[in-house]
Amino acid sequence: MSEKKPPLPVLFTKDNYMWMLIGAVVVALGLLLMAGGKNAPNEFDYNVVYSTRRITIAPIVIVLGLLIEIYAIFKKPKQA
Repeated sequence: MSEKKPPLPVLFTKDNYMWMLIGAVVVALGLLLMAGGKNAPNEFDYNVVYSTRRITIAPIVIVLGLLIEIYAIFKKPKQA
């Protein structure tokens, strides 16, 4: 006598995965904004390394992407 177990509920829906993808793209954009800043050998350009884009804007974009990821994980599926 084997009893059938009820199916497990679906944790993430298509909508959750869409938001996760958006969050990952935003994080990747932040990492691209932070990249670069190549200096010539034995030369240090303060304005290239510590630009506003790398020190302020890129970390804010990455945090926004992580917040989108948190929203995507905790978003409940719509009840029909």
